[in-house]
Amino acid sequence: MHRDKGKLLMIFFIFSETFFFIALIIAYVYYRNFSDATDTVAKHLDAFRAGIFTLFLIASSFTLLFSKKALLKKKYTNFKLWMALTILFGVVFMLGQVTEYIGLYQKQITLEKDIFGSSFFTLTGFHGLHVILGIIALGILFAMSFGKLKKVAFSGINGVDIYWHFVDIVWLFVFYFVYITPLL
Repeated sequence: MHRDKGKLLMIFFIFSETFFFIALIIAYVYYRNFSDATDTVAKHLDAFRAGIFTLFLIASSFTLLFSKKALLKKKYTNFKLWMALTILFGVVFMLGQVTEYIGLYQKQITLEKDIFGSSFFTLTGFHGLHVILGIIALGILFAMSFGKLKKVAFSGINGVDIYWHFVDIVWLFVFYFVYITPLL
């Protein structure tokens, strides 16, 4: 029986990372709903704009699925096309986060300002770090597909695939609790 050790290790890694994200989301929700602190960040967030960038991140999960299917069928040109699009969508999402950070800093919303600035930048920054790591992993697979390492790219895509979908799912929770619930 053949087991994909990389996939199994990625599942264990994601399981541990889930606890970090749960703790960060709970902290943010707790400060907003159960403390005397005033949420200084929510009124400066643009949920519609963040929603557009969220669509890019979600779309990247679908393009990654198409890329993986193409690789399984040994359609390497299609694999490269879908993988490039996945990476592009991930980069667009990160550009959205960077420009949001710049706008918040211009409004004096910083990591040091208060508990909400601190918890917002920690939560979204931790997620952003995961997106960047995912883009790097996707980029490595993409680069490998141009050489003779197609077999390595094939075994590597399973772990990266799981990781990328995890990053997308986590963002849906972050988006809901940080951007949507203040509007409700």
